[in-house]
Amino acid sequence: MEFYDKKNILITGGLGFLGSNLAVSLVSRGAKVSVFDAMLPLYGGSLFNIKDINDKVDVIIGDLRDEAVLGKAVKDKEIIFHIAAQTSHIDSMTDPLLDVDINCRGNIIFLEACRRLNPSVKIIYAGTRGQYGRVKYVPVDEEHPLNPTDVYGVNKTAGEKYHFLYANSYGLKVCSLRINNSYGPRHQMKHGKYGILNWFIRLAMEGGTIKVFGEGTQLRDFNYVDDVTSAFIAAGASEKSEGRIYNLGSGAPVRFIDLVEKIIKTVGSGRMEKVPWPKDRKDIETGDYVASFERIKNELGWEPEVTLDQGLSKTVEYYRRYRDKYW
Repeated sequence: MEFYDKKNILITGGLGFLGSNLAVSLVSRGAKVSVFDAMLPLYGGSLFNIKDINDKVDVIIGDLRDEAVLGKAVKDKEIIFHIAAQTSHIDSMTDPLLDVDINCRGNIIFLEACRRLNPSVKIIYAGTRGQYGRVKYVPVDEEHPLNPTDVYGVNKTAGEKYHFLYANSYGLKVCSLRINNSYGPRHQMKHGKYGILNWFIRLAMEGGTIKVFGEGTQLRDFNYVDDVTSAFIAAGASEKSEGRIYNLGSGAPVRFIDLVEKIIKTVGSGRMEKVPWPKDRKDIETGDYVASFERIKNELGWEPEVTLDQGLSKTVEYYRRYRDKYW
């Protein structure tokens, strides 16, 4: 996409899963990319994620809550893909003040830096399907009520609202992508707090047991990371996205139990075990989730291209090749 050639881009959370995949794509389009990442323990930031482009990007090790470092990072950028966040549903319930500090206070510090130092910047905010919580109808469109079931979902909703408040009050150009369950290469594999599908792949690759809570009949919607990246790319390049909120989705939801069976089949090892719901998981379970992505399809021309079977094969192949870098 010629739009990005020579564009000055910042990606917060740029050494993590979504950010690093986006960085690789933007560099291939000729963009001048800076990645900003706190490299917090357990969060998945890794210099290996950008090994193919490390001589073509500016790496800034910094925290959203560090006003001085962040201020320097946002200056002169034309587009900022704002992905940095605390993303564990469980951790948000056990350490809610950390989630507030990163996902609320951190967003205010970020937006204040943009307002003061770069008010003409365009910001693509990484929202989440977790903002919807327990759904009232499916497929879930952008007008569905927001009723998060955990602290993470509440604070990501607040972060999104802060962005549009600054857009309305100070003229910042803002778009939010409410990102679906995502999986694929460059995702951390040390624990299952941030991406259950990738964690299941690790368990299967080790010949371990994948536990399915209850009967596993709840529907889930998954997007392969390349499709998430293409949504970011489309939103950043189009003026139509300014002031808009978009859902991402797959168009092919899958029962949880069927997902696990697909993973075991793709990997060729592992086993499944049904277990009762743990209370901490049951309390934040949202039930069936199926997303409508008609708005982003109609306005930006985005739709997913990678099927679940294709995505699982690509993901397993990547981790077989680079297992020693992620385990």
